[in-house]
Amino acid sequence: MAPFEGFDLSDFWEETSNYAKDKYIGPVPTDEMIRSVEEELGYKLPESYIVLMQVQNGGFSKKSAFPTSTPTSWADDHIAIEGFLSIGRDKMYSLCGKLGSRFMIEEWGYPDIGIAICDCPSAGHDMVFLDYRECGPQGEPKVVHIDQEDDYYITPLADSFEAFIRGLVDEDDFDFDDEEEIEEDEP
Repeated sequence: MAPFEGFDLSDFWEETSNYAKDKYIGPVPTDEMIRSVEEELGYKLPESYIVLMQVQNGGFSKKSAFPTSTPTSWADDHIAIEGFLSIGRDKMYSLCGKLGSRFMIEEWGYPDIGIAICDCPSAGHDMVFLDYRECGPQGEPKVVHIDQEDDYYITPLADSFEAFIRGLVDEDDFDFDDEEEIEEDEP
């Protein structure tokens, strides 16, 4: 089965901002670029990640939250993502870029379990990773949230990158009105 069958990727990405163009979005990755990045990182990228990056290579998604069953430093019931790292080296937020996966592992001390694929609104204090611990460097990785603020605690998110993408929801789904909550609590 092809990745994202029955899922509309044409409506996945936010409207492109100058910031996204400058820092995240790279050119559509060539087969040569994909192989080169995989070789540098030491892991095979999931086919679904490559397919998504062929629609737009990095940037901000319209849906930017993923539900969790355990609290994180961000919220009691979800994580938030900022942007997806592109396949390449040229953009600051690309897999092999200045603030890419190896930087997060080598400079920020994230565990060396795979590839950092999404940054979060915390400016590096939590990240989303492809986790290759169970499958090995050529297998289909799980997706996890790693929380630097909680001693690099790892929260499992999804069994595959495609499941992670399919599970993203609108951040507004988690917002609540404090006044409404107070009114409900009043006798």
